Amino acid sequence: MPLTPVLTTRWGADKSWRLSTYESMEGYSALRTALSMSPDELVTMVKDSGLRGRGGAGFPTGMKWSFIPQPKPGETPTGPAAMPKYLVVNADEGEPGTCKDLPLMMADPHSLIEGVIISAYAIRSKFAVIYVRGEAVHAHRRLVAAVEEAYAAGYLGSDILGSGYELDLVVHAGAGAYICGEETALLDSLEGYRGQPRLKPPFPAVAGLYGAPTVINNVETLASVPFVVRGGAEWFKAFGPEKSPGPKIYSLSGRVVRPGQYEAPMGTTMRELLEMAGGVRPGHELKFWTPGGSSTPYFTAEHLDVPLDFDSVAAAGSMLGTTALMVFDETDSIVEATLRFTEFYAHESCGKCTPCREGTYWLVQILDRIAHGRGTARDLDLLLDTCDNILGRSFCALGDGATSCIASSLKYFKDDYVALLPSEEQARLGRSLRLEPVGAPS
Repeated sequence: MPLTPVLTTRWGADKSWRLSTYESMEGYSALRTALSMSPDELVTMVKDSGLRGRGGAGFPTGMKWSFIPQPKPGETPTGPAAMPKYLVVNADEGEPGTCKDLPLMMADPHSLIEGVIISAYAIRSKFAVIYVRGEAVHAHRRLVAAVEEAYAAGYLGSDILGSGYELDLVVHAGAGAYICGEETALLDSLEGYRGQPRLKPPFPAVAGLYGAPTVINNVETLASVPFVVRGGAEWFKAFGPEKSPGPKIYSLSGRVVRPGQYEAPMGTTMRELLEMAGGVRPGHELKFWTPGGSSTPYFTAEHLDVPLDFDSVAAAGSMLGTTALMVFDETDSIVEATLRFTEFYAHESCGKCTPCREGTYWLVQILDRIAHGRGTARDLDLLLDTCDNILGRSFCALGDGATSCIASSLKYFKDDYVALLPSEEQARLGRSLRLEPVGAPS
């Protein structure tokens, strides 16, 4: 299957991160088109395109923009409609296996900046922030340099391209907490507080940054906006399925011949992506894989032909998430991999709610016992019981994500867990699972 060079079309160009390269490849032409339109026309265009958020949740982008309270013509604005509007870019990419936004910001930062300007204009915002993960020093520096180029060229600041529209853009480096990838924790961090999720409602569209209406979008989402404006809604919808259209960056890592970022239309299958990546390493077979990072339920070889779009993956029992496709073969221990992921979530839990703070700690203890041959038959039930007490009961989705890999690993590979138990525990488990005939003597 051929690659679709849309989002990655400039990645191979010489000094692709420079403004001169970007402008020579139709860069900022979409901005000129957007500034000739009204903000409402832009919101409608993005709605019609079907663009859905690429940060994991898949929420319709244009619909999110339309939630921002705007002044009504001829009326004196009051409440949230009278407040400033803000645009915040979630560039805090920190989930295991996820690696699409950082390469995009490194190779083509101006595509993000152009998307930010167009999106901010659409929601009538005059201030935008790109929140970058603190450890990504290289991406932060490249973004700062690109923003400086954009200011110097008149794409940022006052009276952009003579349109009368003004926008200030700040690149902010976070302190490197995974929880700040959650949109409300990100807002708290931006305001100078400890990064912890907020209670919703109110939602950021009404009370976000500094209590004002705020749109929070992912890097890849906003980098897609200039292509929607340039090509039009119908052109964008020609990529992928009707309910999840557009080009997508898929990150393949692990036991593949050529790991990396692969762009293809939404709905491409894992079988097709593996073919692009040269397949599983020679002499080995696929055992399990993640469709959207460590926070999504595992898939196996039986799911290779599931279209990788939001609805199809959900129907198959997982989530598309950030399209971080981590591939594991028969040499990899499902228990060890799950333990590593769970250690990550226990470490990154912000501690605000008891189910996540305490539950992830206990999940690590149980998995560690099993992985090192000290588990019991009861531990398998205890794992699922602990997951049940976290799932849907934690303050944000971090707790839910921490249970996904455990529950799915037990669903597909329970025998691998049992094989690590001491022999007497395996025997006990075998007896407890053996059904006696009806009427048999006790």
